Amino acid sequence: MPSHEADVLTGRRVAIAGVAASALLACMNITAGLLAHSTSVLATGLEFAGDVVASTIVLGGMVVAARPADENHPYGHGRVEMLAGFVVGVIVMGGGLGICYQSLQAIGATHPPPGRAAIAALIIAIVIRATMSAVKFRIGRRIQSGSLVADAWNDAVDILSATAALTAVVLTMRDPVRFMAADHYGGFVVGVIVILIGIRITREASVELVDTMPEPGMAKQIRDVAASVPRVRAVDKSHARKTGLQYHVDLHIHVDRTMTVEAAHEVAGHVRSEIRRRLPWVADVLVHVEPAGAPSSS
Repeated sequence: MPSHEADVLTGRRVAIAGVAASALLACMNITAGLLAHSTSVLATGLEFAGDVVASTIVLGGMVVAARPADENHPYGHGRVEMLAGFVVGVIVMGGGLGICYQSLQAIGATHPPPGRAAIAALIIAIVIRATMSAVKFRIGRRIQSGSLVADAWNDAVDILSATAALTAVVLTMRDPVRFMAADHYGGFVVGVIVILIGIRITREASVELVDTMPEPGMAKQIRDVAASVPRVRAVDKSHARKTGLQYHVDLHIHVDRTMTVEAAHEVAGHVRSEIRRRLPWVADVLVHVEPAGAPSSS
């Protein structure tokens, strides 16, 4: 199986595991929050329920993004994967706002202090989320998946929010009279953290959607590989835009001005083949050939 297809399959499996983990944690924390009378644990459970939707969108985006190019989508369907990451960010922000609102509404309410089930549910959530976040970050960055990395950030914020909720629950159980409101404020802190991460996710997805160039190191690799091809005199302009898990590259090279059109076309073909062979994160390359010493075309 080609490495790119294997990476896509791995990404899907991780996304499926994320959906299952989020569903399990949502059920566990919502139940524990209701039984233990804990606003912060309930807020964390509701956040996990939103994660089920977010991870499902990530999975759907990866499935659609893997479809081959067609007449209406000559660059493939990769942008759907970026759009999925953006939607995840919006969902995360909306969930954070809802959690903040519900937590503040509960301030002043009287109820028994949270039970030990609340602590157990949060500790389990922190362990599972830490594991899933690490896996998603590693796989997402390896396969250049913006939506999977966004989902990893979503898991990372769950660790912070669950820790905040755990602190609030412990304080409330330690001294219910003094710290009863701490449980509700803990839920509010969870919401604020969720909103901030949602903003970060949407920003990173937006950067890719507006055709931002890859990082300088990646751009240099493209130019270096092109320059290493025999009969390439110089590499002029190099542009790249991300279309899902890979980049499409526009490249201007200079060749000997006395070279025939056929020979120049052959050099351009070698440049395209070499870049795709040595840089698996490049989907395709459009090579423009110019005579050495002539002014660059715009």
